[in-house]
Amino acid sequence: MLEPAKHYAGYRAYDYLEPGVDYRAFELAQEVGRVPAYAGLDLSTSETERTTRLLEQETVISLHDHLQVFPQDMTDLRGYIRQGRESTGYQGLSRSGLTAVFDNGMDGTCCISSDAGWKYQDVLFDLGVRMADLAHQDFVIKGETLKDIRYAQETGRIAHVFSLEAATMIENEVDRLDVLYGFGVRMMGIAYSEANTLGSGLKERGDGGLTYFGERAVQRMNKLGIAIDISHSGDRTCLDVIKTSDKPVFITHAGARGLWPTNRMKTDETIVECARRGGVIGIEAAPHTTLSPNHPRHSLESVMDHFQYCVDLVGLEHVTFGPDTLFGDHVGLHDAFASNLSISQAHGHVDYEKVQYVDGVENPAEEFFNIIGWLVKHGWSDDEIRAVVGGNTLRVLEEVWI
Repeated sequence: MLEPAKHYAGYRAYDYLEPGVDYRAFELAQEVGRVPAYAGLDLSTSETERTTRLLEQETVISLHDHLQVFPQDMTDLRGYIRQGRESTGYQGLSRSGLTAVFDNGMDGTCCISSDAGWKYQDVLFDLGVRMADLAHQDFVIKGETLKDIRYAQETGRIAHVFSLEAATMIENEVDRLDVLYGFGVRMMGIAYSEANTLGSGLKERGDGGLTYFGERAVQRMNKLGIAIDISHSGDRTCLDVIKTSDKPVFITHAGARGLWPTNRMKTDETIVECARRGGVIGIEAAPHTTLSPNHPRHSLESVMDHFQYCVDLVGLEHVTFGPDTLFGDHVGLHDAFASNLSISQAHGHVDYEKVQYVDGVENPAEEFFNIIGWLVKHGWSDDEIRAVVGGNTLRVLEEVWI
């Protein structure tokens, strides 16, 4: 983990408001040091220096994360979310080394007006409130174009790209995609685990593929310049989206089912077809997802097993990282919203050892220091590291964003 960035002046979420007057304040989880630092790399002095140099100098992009800070006491979670004022972890981000991050609204848990989540008005409220907070500081900038990412790299800032994990909230209104684009959304999933009007999610018993409305939505996303994510879509729907889209698509946060056989992981066919059309897979690290036979207790090593598998399958140029971390108790979030997030259906029948957190990839502040450190430790070149931590994503965005 790095020292705080020079441009970070100490701003905390909603500092422009008065806690207890303008909003209900909750005691939030620590953004830095919530769990012990990862001890599994054992980098030498020269390896640490190289890791730090790469993290500080290269364009480092997280293809999928959640930058919210969650309550210290997770029994407060429902009340915290119901208020519709989730905090962005600026302090943690200042230690991350990130150049850009695709920050995904927790749409399935965006339960401001309904415990079911995914409501259009709730998503707009969440986006608007968090953008208002972003506008009151100048370390984390709103990222909408490649120019914004380059500016962040040049000035030592972070480009925050608003993303959504599914298009469920547009219902049957394709023009809502234009509205969301206008709000700043630049990445969107097709379906989460549940089917919607566009296609099937990965939990469903049957997958009917992309609907006719889904085809219209994909075409509109292409025209708008919204990058498409198929991480949570069903297998047939994934392949249909790849075929229908005029632009490459992303698997922003997943792993390989050939290594760990759950619905949450992607088949070799899906990964290969995504790459064949120019797309990229971001390797996932949310708790109890990217496990592996060699490392069945979830840690950085499990995650990197999936990285190596995908590199061997489709080549280095089609693999990056979408760690899918947050600030706080991620396992506690899954436990509290197991139904909304379809946890049991996503993990299927495979037994695994439950962990309290993923050692080495626990939050956005630490993830890329440890990922790059692992790559350094295992002999990857600077050019190879440069590609997998940002270059591959930039190449696809140059084609997708307009």
